[in-house]
Formats: sequence, C-alpha cells, structure tokens
Amino acid sequence: MANRLSDGPVSPGFEDIRLINNSLPELSLDEIDLSLNFLGKELQYPLMVNALTGGTNQSLAINRALARMALKYSLPMAVGSQSIALESPEAGPSFSIVRDINPNGIILANMNAATRVEEALEAVRMISADALQLHFNVVQELAMAEGDRNFKGIVDNVRQIVHECPVPVIAKEVGFGFSREAAQCLWEAGIEIFDCGGQGGTNFIVIEDQRGGNFAGELDTWGIPTAISLMEILQLPVKQVIASGGIRSALDATKALALGADLVGMAAPLLKAFVSGGLEALDQSLSGFFFRLKSVFLMCGARNLQEIRRKPLIILGETAEYLRLRGIDPSCWARR
Repeated sequence: MANRLSDGPVSPGFEDIRLINNSLPELSLDEIDLSLNFLGKELQYPLMVNALTGGTNQSLAINRALARMALKYSLPMAVGSQSIALESPEAGPSFSIVRDINPNGIILANMNAATRVEEALEAVRMISADALQLHFNVVQELAMAEGDRNFKGIVDNVRQIVHECPVPVIAKEVGFGFSREAAQCLWEAGIEIFDCGGQGGTNFIVIEDQRGGNFAGELDTWGIPTAISLMEILQLPVKQVIASGGIRSALDATKALALGADLVGMAAPLLKAFVSGGLEALDQSLSGFFFRLKSVFLMCGARNLQEIRRKPLIILGETAEYLRLRGIDPSCWARR
C-alpha cells in the first residue's frame, strides 16, 4: 500500500488514460528530443523540480542537492515557501543556495497567494527569481489547527501582484487541483501559467490530521485528481501548464504531456531518492527517469513534445465520465 503521507489515499487519475503502443515507430532513441522553451530559456527536459522545503539546515542540504541536479540537467526549480525567510532572515541561505549553485538556471520564488505585494516582491529579489510561484492552499489552512480561516480578497491580491511583479507569476495548487472555474478567475486576474497541483500526491489533509488537525480523517479524499485538473485548465487559453500531483513515473509524465501539459513537476520522489541514497541516488533516479521518458515517447512513435500531443490516447472509466459531466468530450484525444 502506498505511503499515505507522500502518495495520498487516492490516485492522480492517470490509470484511466491509455497511450497507444506503436510497433513501428521508425525512430532511434537518440532522435527523441524533449527540449522546450520555458520562461524564455531553453530546457533539455520537460521536468520541473517542484517546491519542497527551506528554512532549516536540513532543508539547506536538500536544496543544495536539488540545485546541483537542476544545474546538471537544466531543470527549472521552485524553492519552498519563503515566508519563513522573510520573518527570520537567518533562514535566507537555505533558499539563496539554489541561486548560488545555479546562477543561470530557472529558479522560481514561492509565496502564499494571500501574501502582501511587498513580501512577494522581496521573495523574488531574495533569489533573483525568474518567476514567482503563488501557492493556493485553502484546504491545508482549514485542516490546520492554527491555519487561516478568511480567504476573501485573494483574487484582487493576485491581480495586484501580477501587475507589480517584474517576473511572470505562476499559480500553483498544493495538492487539491484547480477547477476550470478557479483557473478562469485567476486567468482573468492576469495569470498565464498554471501548475495544477492535483489530488494524488502529498496529502496535506492527512498530514495535518496526524498533527492534531481539524478534519478527523473524514476528508482524506477531497480534491480534483491531477489528470482531471490538468484537462480542466487546458480548456482555457492559458500560456503554459505544469502538471504536478502524484506523478511518480515516466509513463504518467508522458500521459500528462500527451494530454497537453508543457512540463511535469515532481518533488516527493526526488526527496525520497536523496534521503535514501544521497546525491548519487538522486542523480541515478533522474537519469533513469529521463531514459524511461524517452523510451515511452519512442514506444508511442513521438520524437518530441509536439508530436506526442498529436498522438491518440484513450480516456476511460471515472475520468472519462467526470469529463463528460463537466462538458469536456474525452473522445477528442482519441481521434486526433
């Protein structure tokens, strides 16, 4: 059984999505090109190291290791929430280490969507960020005994941050998924890049309940699965979408990219690899993931990200029914 803290009690929904094997791909593995442009820079792989941690000596070591891998493989990386560094400047190096190690890479600052504009801008300056990731964690706050209870005015606050921020602003859910309606509101407020952060990954309701939270195990399955949240966001004319939330394998990553995601975000699997075996194990984990990712592309007969989005895939089961009830025709992916 999956670890409930890291993997959640529910699935991200990719088991309902089937790629189609191509027995005659007429490709070599060396031809598979997974490169893309993100935030004005060329990337070799469509993977982002998603927000994990910061603020302690242990998190400094974790961020140092992740930054080294981001540098080696040219991966964008988001730091954990920087609010602790704004309150306690001595925590700043656990975040700025990422920029120190990877001076020319894509680094994302990270703050709560309800944060004041001045704090959001300071977080960007702290690490010379290429973008600001605003996280939306209403569910987590409600689950926390000491969490916030008032969420009024967030859309206007986001609009102001977008207006004043010198770098692009990315909206990120923390594990419960954006609906099309929520994404529409944020898009109208100026957000053009989304990280769906869907259900199926780290479950903050479970985590908070284990530390004396408010939900008493009754709401463990709350949220929108990652695959569905991704497809809901893709109904809007947004600029780019990052799929995250329970993506653990190259197969699920390819499914997300075939659905239309520009990148996938991973955090917990990278942390597990580093904690279990250090930097070498983390490096091996990433190297193996990229080999398998290219292999799945080849097995689909797709040489790049553009081609995988033109390959047919089948959406079945509860995911297909959910989409139909939301007015989204799942067969459009099968007929392309």
